[in-house]
Amino acid sequence: MSEYHIPVLLDEAVSGLAIKPGGVYLDLTFGGGGHSREILRRMDGDGCLLGFDQDEDALANVPDDDRFIFVNHNFRYLRHFMRYYGYKEADGILADLGVSSHEFDEADRGFSFRFEAELDMRMNRRNQLTAANVLNTYDLDQLTRIFRNYGEVENAGRLADLIVKAREETEIRTSDDFYRVITPCIPRMKEKKYLAKVYQALRIEVNGELEVLEDMMQQAMEVLKPGGRLVIITYHSLEDRIVKNFLKSGNAEGKVEKDALYGHINRSFELVNRKVIVPDEEEIERNPRARSAKLRIAVKK
Repeated sequence: MSEYHIPVLLDEAVSGLAIKPGGVYLDLTFGGGGHSREILRRMDGDGCLLGFDQDEDALANVPDDDRFIFVNHNFRYLRHFMRYYGYKEADGILADLGVSSHEFDEADRGFSFRFEAELDMRMNRRNQLTAANVLNTYDLDQLTRIFRNYGEVENAGRLADLIVKAREETEIRTSDDFYRVITPCIPRMKEKKYLAKVYQALRIEVNGELEVLEDMMQQAMEVLKPGGRLVIITYHSLEDRIVKNFLKSGNAEGKVEKDALYGHINRSFELVNRKVIVPDEEEIERNPRARSAKLRIAVKK
């Protein structure tokens, strides 16, 4: 489990669920099973935990525990699978967003620019769209939008233009192909940061991450019991903005709605931690990938 993925903010996140006897809980990002195992450890014999992960590799980490149900599907279908297994409401939901260490470290998955590999980036390898498909078929405007909106890449237009011109000669299939094409765009002394933004943008597009997150947040509002806990760990500003907006206003745009009679703001959640929780220096030293993590805990009203 530790080699597959090190769970981030483990105690803080699981404690945030305030686990109750006989409760129904969802771990929407099962991965290596670190958070799930700690939830199971704190649950009583009557509780139930549903663990979601669309990556088939996560099957190897499923615990042998009758209280655990593994769902090998995207968490955007959480409501459907809760009903399928006979549950209408949940007492707590945990989501550790982003890419698992396993996916980053498996060269053939194509998530990291550290390896020479096919540009895949699919979290669910049953899906058709890959990063190579995006690079070789999207038009100039589509590519510019992706890099600007999902990676906040400053020279997104120039980057997209280089890609479109290069693929007229030959397809861009591997990370090395891609690096050679975009080298003129990469700022000096900021190569790793720039490539991280570019790869993030492609990954978000391939997996529809922001749309999936919006679907999940909407369904979480619907299935959580009053008093139920929502615990979410984010890693970049785009997903963190969506989470903050939902917790504040119940929608991805952050549009605040007030009741017509008294002007009270209609909120589905009450924040437990007014100040975002971040890893301490000891955890960051132990797990550098935790550095950008932000934990938010909210209670369903």
